[in-house]
Amino acid sequence: MMHWYAVQTHPAAEARAVGHLGRQGFETFYPRYRKQRRHARRTEIVEAPLFPGYVFVQLDMDGQPWRAVHSTLGVRRLVCSGEMPVPVPGAVMDEIKARGDGQGLVAFDAVPGLSPGASVEITGGPFEACTGIFEELDDQRRVILLLDLLGRPVRLAIAADAVRPSA
Repeated sequence: MMHWYAVQTHPAAEARAVGHLGRQGFETFYPRYRKQRRHARRTEIVEAPLFPGYVFVQLDMDGQPWRAVHSTLGVRRLVCSGEMPVPVPGAVMDEIKARGDGQGLVAFDAVPGLSPGASVEITGGPFEACTGIFEELDDQRRVILLLDLLGRPVRLAIAADAVRPSA
């Protein structure tokens, strides 16, 4: 029976491991997300691993030579308990894949039902009960808001669980 297993890769070698595992006939899943990267005064959107240093491979432990995974370029090891690889629960894989676009690119909602420009209310912290305008979700899963403070707009980063859509 086919199950998904976690594969630990060498640093920054996820794509390399996926490519070599695919050439050997293994089905792989490499979840990524889009993030903003600033370098040399430029901002660009890049894809980053959702689980840095890990990819997933689907194996049939009875019918496939799974030990070949260990000697694949880019792979450090299969995540095991003792001698046997530990399967990733199907519900976990289904949830990750459901958030994806079919190519492994995963999207996140900051707060369900929010889109840029939506009005939100802050539910905790020093700005509790203030309202602002949702702009984006940053890489640390914080919500970026525009608040009107002292007559001018101010950008504020706050935890995603400290806001809710305004009524």
